[in-house]
Order: sequence, then structure tokens, then C-alpha cells
Amino acid sequence: MDKRLTSWVEIPNNSDFSIHNLPFGIFSVGSGAKKLGIAIGDQVVDLYAVANLGYFDDIDLDKQVFLSDQLNDFISLGKPVTNTLRLKVQDLLSDDTSPLKEDNRVLVPQSEVEMHLPVRIGDYTDFYSSIEHATNVGKMFRDPENALLPNWKHLPVGYHGRASSIMVSGRNIVRPKGQILPPDADTPVYRPSSRLDFELEMGFIIGKKTQVGESITTSDAENHIFGKVLFNDWSARDIQKWEYVPLGPFLGKSFASSISPWVVTLEALEPFKVAGPEQDPEVLPYLNYYGAKNYDINLEVGLRPRHGEENMLSRSNFKYMYWNMAQQLAHHTCNGCNVNVGDILASGTISGKNPNSYGSMLELAWGGKKPITLSNGEKRTFLEDYDTVTMRGYCLKNGIRVGFGEVKAQILPVVD
Repeated sequence: MDKRLTSWVEIPNNSDFSIHNLPFGIFSVGSGAKKLGIAIGDQVVDLYAVANLGYFDDIDLDKQVFLSDQLNDFISLGKPVTNTLRLKVQDLLSDDTSPLKEDNRVLVPQSEVEMHLPVRIGDYTDFYSSIEHATNVGKMFRDPENALLPNWKHLPVGYHGRASSIMVSGRNIVRPKGQILPPDADTPVYRPSSRLDFELEMGFIIGKKTQVGESITTSDAENHIFGKVLFNDWSARDIQKWEYVPLGPFLGKSFASSISPWVVTLEALEPFKVAGPEQDPEVLPYLNYYGAKNYDINLEVGLRPRHGEENMLSRSNFKYMYWNMAQQLAHHTCNGCNVNVGDILASGTISGKNPNSYGSMLELAWGGKKPITLSNGEKRTFLEDYDTVTMRGYCLKNGIRVGFGEVKAQILPVVD
């Protein structure tokens, strides 16, 4: 990470999309076709336009790959190609003599584009890998003295979620309906959820497929991960509470998840690696790993009511994760389960050690027992109609910032 690296593109202070980042996404302008782009400051680099100018002629790819409605085909070219292209773009954007500097076909203002779901998601798995979050939930609903279930420190707990309802930032969420068991009732009712929640998470996108029967080791896991996005795992706590025994999450989770549109590559995140928490008891050999596998990513959650300003509810960090991505992927595939390019694996709620770093309303308002007072005087235990939730994330080291932008959605009333 060369701090001296600069760009001739004007980049606002504290922009997530510095010359050190260059994340990939899918954009369109007006009614035009979807295309692959790279974010730089407040601009989008049109990769098809750059390819048409011949700057990728020395890279083994067909420029038609940039005219796609998803990143899957590009990612499938492999890291030797995708990394080479990203570094080529970095050189072009940092060279003051670059011909691109005077070419108005290459850069498009982000204010003029529509961003789309970045990948075609075949499968989605959600983990439960924050010890702080798992402990808080255990204290609320099980045993304050023995909050964690017996298996929690032995394996990364997860479940297979619903890929079809993952949506890009900006698409609003309709309040879900389902079966709910009211307090002190013996039979359930069917009604809209009154305990709608967010979960602050991050997702990683598979960049290299495997075959059925093949397992990925912790040492090889990063070769199978293309990059990361912000992830909001919306949850209907009252629906979830009634349905989750004995088989776990279902309708309380499957109605919607939201992700940020720009995929930040692992290579851009490499300088921000940090050691993870000590794992005790010792894990089984297939979950052992060497070196730093966690990432120092600052995270925050804001809530803006229908009438009022945004309130900062939580500030957390991805470095708190007990189970890291390499362990999650190794465990996911240890039984021979295959993964495909574009699959998303989410971290689970990311909570820190302090109450202002909890990653869900369930924890922040402690199951409804400690209502949160907003700046306009309104109170919240869970989300209300027309609330807008925005999650942001960024790394910062030695004055260099690599960020994810945001994932945002508003809650809309139930549809009858």
C-alpha cells in the first residue's frame, strides 16, 4: 500500500473509493444496458469504454465480458486476470499523462448511474460468528450464566438462506407477515411482524468454484473469495421466535436481505488484516489457520425516521468476529458441499463488546426492554414503517481509506 499513490481524478476527502480501493460493480445510465464498472471517488469507470480504447488488449479476456448484468463471468476469469485488470486501471488513473484524462467516454458521475445487484447469486449461507452477538442472544433467551450453546466454540454455526430475496441497496423492504405467537397465548395468529429488525453483517462473494466432494482448506480459502460487501440481514423476530424450533430460521429471515452494490476485492483489503480473537478451546485441525485472517473494518448503522434526521445507533468493527472467513469457508465445504462463483456467505450479526457497538435492534433495545430515544423524541424497540436503515463500512490506516459505500433501505407498510 503506497501512501504516495494519487489519482488525477478528483476524489473528495474521506471518499470510500480511493485509488487504493477500485471496487467492481454493475451500473447503467438511463435506459442503457448494464455494464461493469469500477468506482473511483464520485465517478464510475466504464470498463467497456476502456476496453474499446485498447487498454486491456494485453489481458487474456473478451471485452464482451464487460457488457453483462452480473460480475460472475468476469470473476470466473480468475484472480490472475481480475487482479491484473484492477492494477491496470489503477495505473491509468494515477498516471498524470494518461490519455484517459482527456477522454469523456470513460468516466461517468455516480450521480447519473443506477447500481444493480453485482452478482448472480446461486446460493446464500448465513453464519452466526460474533461471540458478542451470540452471547447477548443467549443471555436474553436462554441462560445468562451459560449463554452459548455447547457447539458454538467448536464450529462456525450457519444456515442456508434464501438467495432470491437478496436485493441491492436502495430497494425498499415491505414489512413481512407470518405466524406469530402473542405473549400469554396458546395458539398463533397471522399478522404483520411488529418486531422487525436489521442485522449488521458483511458478506463475501465466492470467486472460484469447487466440485461436489471437494473441500477448501483455511490456507486456500482466500483464493476462493473474490471480495466483500455490506450485508443487512433483515429479521422478523416475532415470526422467527415461533418458527425456529426445531429446524432454525425460515420465514423470519427469507423475506429480504440487502447488500451494497460495490464489491471490494480481498486484494484492496489486504493491508487491513489483523489478528482475530483467541479461540478457546482449541479448534479441530481442519479449522486451524495461520497468520492474520480478520480485517479492521469500521462499521456503523444509522436510522432515519420518516420525520427527522438520521440517528447513529451502532458503531462496530469486523475485527471482532470470532470465526473468520477462512474458517467459515473451510467448515462450509468440509463435508464436500460445493460452492459456485457468485455465492454469498454472510458473517452473521457483528456486535462489539459495548452496548453502542451491538449490531441489531434486538440487542440495542435488549429485546424491547430498553427503548431507544431518537433525536426527534420518538422511541424505538424495533423498526417502524418508513424508518430508513443505512449501514456503512470502511478501513482506515496511515491516512489511506478503503470503503464499501453504503447499504440503505426504507421499511414500507405491509401489503394486503
